[in-house]
Amino acid sequence: MHLASAAALLAAAALAVLFAFPLSAQAMEVERWTAQPNDDALEKVMGATPTRVTWQGQTAEDESLSALAIDLPEGSSVDAENVKVTVMNGLDRLDVASKVQVDGGSLVTVTFPEATPAGSLVMVECNRTLLPGDGGTFGLTGSYTTADGQTLDMPATDKTFDVVSTSPAEQLSTWLGMQDWVKAWNSNKFLHLFFDPSIIVTSVPVVFSGWLIAIALVIVSFPLAIPIGLLWSFMRMAKSRVPRALGATYINIVRGTPLFLQIYIAFFGLPLLGIKMDLFVLGAIVLVLNSSAYLAEIFRAGIQSINGGQFEAARSLGMNGAQTMFYVIIPQTVRRVIPTMTSEFILMYKDTSLLAAVGVMEIMMYAKTITAATGNVTPYIVAAGFYLIVTIPMTKLINSMEQRMAGGRKKRKKGVTITSEEAVLPDSDAAVSKSLRMSETLAGSNHISH
Repeated sequence: MHLASAAALLAAAALAVLFAFPLSAQAMEVERWTAQPNDDALEKVMGATPTRVTWQGQTAEDESLSALAIDLPEGSSVDAENVKVTVMNGLDRLDVASKVQVDGGSLVTVTFPEATPAGSLVMVECNRTLLPGDGGTFGLTGSYTTADGQTLDMPATDKTFDVVSTSPAEQLSTWLGMQDWVKAWNSNKFLHLFFDPSIIVTSVPVVFSGWLIAIALVIVSFPLAIPIGLLWSFMRMAKSRVPRALGATYINIVRGTPLFLQIYIAFFGLPLLGIKMDLFVLGAIVLVLNSSAYLAEIFRAGIQSINGGQFEAARSLGMNGAQTMFYVIIPQTVRRVIPTMTSEFILMYKDTSLLAAVGVMEIMMYAKTITAATGNVTPYIVAAGFYLIVTIPMTKLINSMEQRMAGGRKKRKKGVTITSEEAVLPDSDAAVSKSLRMSETLAGSNHISH
């Protein structure tokens, strides 16, 4: 009996407290908290890329709003002029004045000089909003103020949206796209299609990965092509008819057909035979086989340019044919053909672009993918820049080597400038006579000085 009486008293006291201090009812119901997809496929929300964040809330039938505060995810930014506020009653849009203020780039505050009608629907659209570049999942935080002056937290909701992180290059591209000078630059159709700064920024890191693949292809293929080319060269110059015919046939077929055709035969013909390889490996094999044929002719020309006296001198010292070739002829040949070999290296590097047609992810393949997505030619210009990074220095190196081998560099000794008039072989009669002329010149200058 005593316990029952105590329980009844507690219940009565609780009811009295409820009637004396009524709890504030949560008047607001959040109906929408979304971010519009802004990637190329319109499937994901990318960070640091302009998008639209929409909040929509329904007030209770007996309450109206005088202010509203929405706290965007930390790191977001939006301008007050890009925030749109709409108040509706059912399907009717109401003419309700509002004032928008953005603090810290992310806290959007909307005030209504005249409170919204009770039971109205309020929608806030934050256009061109930049969400955090690091990405994440973001829920709703904020508060609202009713017409009677009560400030309440936003109702709890399970509505969230996911933001995909973006790279620093993509963030820089977005920032550039909003600059006035970039907009003025892109107002010219030619500059926009070929030299769009924002697309250049995003293309460089992507094409760079393809550039590494192209460099790797050449670094792997060219050293392998040198000994194979030397082997074909020996076969081409062999005294026996069979190896000479084999070498000539291979070299003529490879040099007489386009590399593009050879790539297609390898990449589409071998799978029909049940032979499957990694695309990178198969691409390297095709480049090796193609380049070796050209190197074979380069080596043959270099070997045949060696004075016959070198062979005779080596044989007189007791060397056999193999020793003469590897210790006397080839070292001299390599020095003479280095410029031409460097040119072949450049050609192989540029020919890696043909592998894009069969799916090898090199420079052109990445540039082609970006161009297809953006409808802009700028990625191809970026690709051209990556090719020039290698070809221009290598071309200068070739010119320098050719000048040295031709004896075109000026040499200074004791105030006398000596310049060769023509390229001569080091063991030729012309070289001997040139050396005599140089000696006479030096002797004459020394005699005058004394």
